[in-house]
Amino acid sequence: MQAAKPLFDYPKYWAECFGPAPFLPMSREEMDQLGWDSCDIIIVTGDAYVDHPSFGMAIIGRLLESQGFRVGIIAQPNWQSKDDFMKLGEPNLFFGVAAGNMDSMINRYTADKKIRSDDAYTPGGMAGKRPDRASLVYSQRCKEAYKHVPIVLGGIEASLRRIAHYDYWQDRVRNSILIDASADILLYGNAERAIVEVAQRLSYGHKIEDITDVRGTAFIRRDTPQGWYEVDSTRIDRPGKIDKIINPYVNTQDTQACAIEQEKGPVDDPEEAKVVQILASPRMTRDKTVIRLPSMEKVRNDPVLYAHANRVLHLETNPGNARALVQKHGEIDVWFNPPPIPMTTEEMDYVFGMPYARVPHPAYGKEKIPAYDMIRFSVNIMRGCFGGCTFCSITEHEGRIIQNRSEESIIREIEEIRDKVPGFTGVISDLGGPTANMYRIACKSPEIESACRKPSCVFPGICPNLNTDHSSLIQLYRSARALPGVKKILIASGLRYDLAVESPEYVKELVTHHVGGYLKIAPEHTEEGPLNQMMKPGIGTYDRFKRMFEKYTKEAGKEQYLIPYFIAAHPGTTDEDMMNLALWLKGNGFRADQVQAFYPSPMATATAMYHSGKNPLRKVTYKSDGVTIVKSEEQRRLHKAFLRYHDPKGWPMLREALIRMGRADLIGPGKNQLIPLHQPATDSYQSARRKNSTPAGSHKVAKEGKEKTTKILTQHNGLPPRASDGGNPWDKREQAKAAAFARNQQAAKERKEAAKGKGPKPARKPVVPR
Repeated sequence: MQAAKPLFDYPKYWAECFGPAPFLPMSREEMDQLGWDSCDIIIVTGDAYVDHPSFGMAIIGRLLESQGFRVGIIAQPNWQSKDDFMKLGEPNLFFGVAAGNMDSMINRYTADKKIRSDDAYTPGGMAGKRPDRASLVYSQRCKEAYKHVPIVLGGIEASLRRIAHYDYWQDRVRNSILIDASADILLYGNAERAIVEVAQRLSYGHKIEDITDVRGTAFIRRDTPQGWYEVDSTRIDRPGKIDKIINPYVNTQDTQACAIEQEKGPVDDPEEAKVVQILASPRMTRDKTVIRLPSMEKVRNDPVLYAHANRVLHLETNPGNARALVQKHGEIDVWFNPPPIPMTTEEMDYVFGMPYARVPHPAYGKEKIPAYDMIRFSVNIMRGCFGGCTFCSITEHEGRIIQNRSEESIIREIEEIRDKVPGFTGVISDLGGPTANMYRIACKSPEIESACRKPSCVFPGICPNLNTDHSSLIQLYRSARALPGVKKILIASGLRYDLAVESPEYVKELVTHHVGGYLKIAPEHTEEGPLNQMMKPGIGTYDRFKRMFEKYTKEAGKEQYLIPYFIAAHPGTTDEDMMNLALWLKGNGFRADQVQAFYPSPMATATAMYHSGKNPLRKVTYKSDGVTIVKSEEQRRLHKAFLRYHDPKGWPMLREALIRMGRADLIGPGKNQLIPLHQPATDSYQSARRKNSTPAGSHKVAKEGKEKTTKILTQHNGLPPRASDGGNPWDKREQAKAAAFARNQQAAKERKEAAKGKGPKPARKPVVPR
């Protein structure tokens, strides 16, 4: 992998003399206090401004400040007019535009396309402070305010919409956001390198349209430049452009012989190799190779071509071997340079070591910002994820090569939280990242890592070239909890348990010292079909981790529980898969309260499955096998009802589905049955979220004339599994009713078959229990 210029090696801009600001200014008054007559760069964001390294605009703003630029912030502007976009004046270099820490559509709408009632990134949690497709709207308002100021588009919304992409909310393929936003350049992925390079070049007087060689950027081009080799990948079921084969009997080092071959005229024999010109292998010149994807118009009209384009995109995500991509939109090309080179540990320390205030801007007063309250005592120790889960966009945004901070940098941040952040009680709420236990885990060979094109390092099994040593993370945990004034270090980030089981010492360290009552993990499903489409390990790996977790919990003398998370309605999931998952949940005593339905986020592989019905994990053709897709609102509700099998509201739907599936035997009071025969007189079920203020989940159950207190394990209260199925016990008559119900269903089925001439007509007399 090629080396990149370190972030801290650039010459500082002249405005460095002003020094760092306590907060990046949000008003003219603050600029006056700092002695600024103007801003060099203005960042427009859909989030409230929190000067903390968990918020993208704070990282980019402080990084540009460290380069000597004067950076202003316009947070959550009123987008109904250009006025708010002019309040800091005209920037000298460019506007940096981002929707915020989340895609604005995902931020506003649930997976069922219902409007959310709150926004965690807004003061007071108030919803409606940002528009739909915020990056697009903000960019157009910036152009309206100052027509000639360049627009640099960034953030996760721009990153995941950089290409022609399926939009779940409109159920159609949309243009690259670069086109719709009328921006000048788009930065995707970890944008630190790109934003510094672009800012430096603009400060030297370069034109924004001339900046075309920065990795991690997308921009508009009219044609492919000279010296580039273009690979045609606009069609499937047939090869793209292929180099002419050189005569194998000619020594290519012998220039005279090659010249003779080149001078040969046409020959009649079609089997003879024809040398038109000698080209280096595209493999040897990847830095001058571009892959032409199917045009926006083609992928919009052909879902199979869309899946093919998605596959090509994901094969070109490794910074060590990725080639440039180009996609035509109408008469112009959108060009995508290869992904950015991952940051080194020294650069990560530099980015996280900048002078963040670590609190919201004073302009918000005492208003609470929920997202900040959730992370103010947490520490990000790394970036990236090599898991490759198809429903997740972390790999597409941050990459699959882990970028680590040093232990010294992390310890300094913990000390800073301890000494500076108001309300600290001695508990660090999280020491993690996209995945809690990928810190300093990487490929054993840099050469293999640079050449690898696999979408995951841990599916279908852990790659033998992956170093799964957790010793650096174990040492970090020990150093962190030994700090004076730190009482507890919790791990709240998602755990990759198939990696964890490779290091029993890590599991023991985690369980003994860093679990706060319960630990969240995400098996996502129990059945092979959906798990394969997710690229997740089998449920057997979860069982193995569970045994280790319980063993070390017992040895530590603690009461701790695993809380597994699951997804409903994911591509590749059948009704039978969800039924089997529900049976597993009941058999293991789990009651999932907060259900996660599959959310087709832009550019994710699973989203391509959802839209096309094809599997981009393998070669896509018109004849390749399809993927089971759950699209109808009714079926999505059914899959969620299976996950919440214990909720009486879903029982009518489940009864109907089980009968339709020929599984009426699962309706009844038995231990191995899923739901009861009859609805309760009143809806006795209460969501754990609605009873958070009550004592933790105990309730009384009548059993054999006695009262017994049991506890229910949900995803929210972390309490132990119930000793029984809970609810009122079923007597013999109720059991007989259930058996009779199943027999009646069978009799009805036989009558239908008889009516069609498939068998003798049975008696119509219903079967009733005695």
